[in-house]
Amino acid sequence: MAKPPPMERPQVTQDRNRLGEETSPYLLQHKDNPVHWRAWSAETLALAKAQGKPILLSSGYAACHWCHVMAAESFESDAIAALMNENFVNVKVDREERPDIDHLYQQALQLTGRRGGWPLTMFLTPDGEPFWGGTYFPPEPRYGMPGFADILKAISELWRENPAVVTRNVAAIGEGLSRLAETAPADPISPDLVETIAEKLDGYIDRANGGVGGAPKFPQAASLEFLWRAWKRMGRASYREAVLTTLDHICQGGIYDHLAGGFARYSTDERWLVPHFEKMLYDNAQLVDLLTLVWQDEKTPLYAARIEETIDWALREMRLAEGVFASSLDADSEHEEGKFYVWTAAEVDAILGARAAAFRAVYDIEEDGNWEGKSIPNRLRSMELLSAEEEAALALDRAKLLAARAARVRPGRDDKALADWNGLMIAAIASAAQVFGRRDWLEAATAAFDFIAAKMTTAGGRLLHSYGAGRAKHMAVLDDYADLTRAALALHEATGEARFLERGGDWIEIVETHYRDANAGGYFFTADDAEALIRRSKIAEDAPLPSGNGTMTQILAQLYHLTGDERYRARADSTLAAFASAVRRGMLGYSTLLNGAETLRDGLQIVVIGARDAPDTAALLRVVHGVSLPGRTLAIVAPGAELPPAHPAAGKTMINGSAAAYVCRGATCSLPIVEATELEKALR
Repeated sequence: MAKPPPMERPQVTQDRNRLGEETSPYLLQHKDNPVHWRAWSAETLALAKAQGKPILLSSGYAACHWCHVMAAESFESDAIAALMNENFVNVKVDREERPDIDHLYQQALQLTGRRGGWPLTMFLTPDGEPFWGGTYFPPEPRYGMPGFADILKAISELWRENPAVVTRNVAAIGEGLSRLAETAPADPISPDLVETIAEKLDGYIDRANGGVGGAPKFPQAASLEFLWRAWKRMGRASYREAVLTTLDHICQGGIYDHLAGGFARYSTDERWLVPHFEKMLYDNAQLVDLLTLVWQDEKTPLYAARIEETIDWALREMRLAEGVFASSLDADSEHEEGKFYVWTAAEVDAILGARAAAFRAVYDIEEDGNWEGKSIPNRLRSMELLSAEEEAALALDRAKLLAARAARVRPGRDDKALADWNGLMIAAIASAAQVFGRRDWLEAATAAFDFIAAKMTTAGGRLLHSYGAGRAKHMAVLDDYADLTRAALALHEATGEARFLERGGDWIEIVETHYRDANAGGYFFTADDAEALIRRSKIAEDAPLPSGNGTMTQILAQLYHLTGDERYRARADSTLAAFASAVRRGMLGYSTLLNGAETLRDGLQIVVIGARDAPDTAALLRVVHGVSLPGRTLAIVAPGAELPPAHPAAGKTMINGSAAAYVCRGATCSLPIVEATELEKALR
């Protein structure tokens, strides 16, 4: 019998770079590479299967310095591109646009014993199963690292000649990913466990410079909030000192842009002097939130200034025409990291003239520089603010330097809007607006929220994760719903408008339907009807972003305290139970979840009954907003309106026509309080 002719492969071509069809600024940065890049899609996986080639997955983001370095060294090289095009199906992923893909393969890399980071470089089977990877690689051997060209040749040979090794690696990594997704029953997260974790975290604080551990140092706002809550709860002075020392150094260090406002992503040194210069929306949102929470007790002028300057920066430089916020500013300009932000002494002298010496002394502008021959403005040598007159003069100096800096080539802006990052910034601005009485900030936060609700939402009410070039795309992940629901609650509190609470309630039910792990509790990162990846992750550990499960726990606790609805408490309890074992094993890294546990267990409920704009109501609210009360819920009830029947203050009223406050814990509420001074005593 004659043999059938060999089957021809489908004519699915990989003949060009296809990133010009995308909207992500990061992907568009690579559209002119000689590499035949494609975005992640079912079609791309089908191409890999049809051609029998492994996938080379490269994940990064627009503001990533080392992503730019690897692009210039390798992806713009015709020789390296030829190796990639011949042997691999090459996939570029914007880790911010597709956090589901990036997180999955970051986990896979860490299971191989390597540290994660960006650019992420992973090699996958055509089914998307990872078998080897790393992060940045130089084009040729350097820094004790293998060259990327050599890696490409070795992986290609491994794929062709030794498939058994690939199969073993796939199996080992796959088993590890499955274990990471498992949650096991454990004893509940007890108050004693929370205090043990606070003590442990406190032991890692750098007492001289603040921050956790040594260089590099990240702000870690969630961990600092956790310690602040522990200080408020236990009165242990070292917890307060840890938070204040860290915030003082971050606010006066080079990690802060003293001319324009805004914080860089992290410090490369232990003193917070030398930043990795990119500015991320999410870092600034979390630091505004934390600084506001701490300022409510400390009333530190430095913190108030940094809050105002950072929000002003976000509104000036990060707000898009649509009212939402862009993602990040690049670290590099003119292919040089930090060039936009650093100064020589001669430049400052020329601009400030007679004022130069005074400014240079305060901001550490040296003849020889404090970093690579130039100076990063900072106030670490003397962090105390000067007299009002001296600070006013320095403000004029900064304005002159900022105007001169505007003539420089600016770092690129990644102008896609992400639902979760916007949720963080909206909530932070809404909170600060109430504390500092800034109506304009509240209007900006509301406008951003309204755009997302209208333009980043499907006809069926489902959120989309990313917006750019006039298009919303990619099904939302858990963090989108969690962070935007938190923003909705903040706007409801600030405005009293029921639509925010209603929208947040709708999102909560979508999460319950499509993200809940009905078997083991907690929430998956992706929806049950999202594009199928090799695993569905469940994440409770904080990264630079607060975990979605942690934020969900806080939201559910708030909703339980606002409404008395036991469904919310049951969902929060189920989520905490799902991750109790992981918390006991890992201890650190679960601050957002633990903050949610505290809110659920000990949440303070404040009810103010009175007309929102009446002077007596406003006086009581000023007191509430002037005290740091982490995790508290605030309900402002108009005269004649009623709280839900299950709320402990249901049925409470104004007193003799005057606004009244009730302070509740659990099922017990205080007597009515009508005087602002008495309310302050009750809250402190």
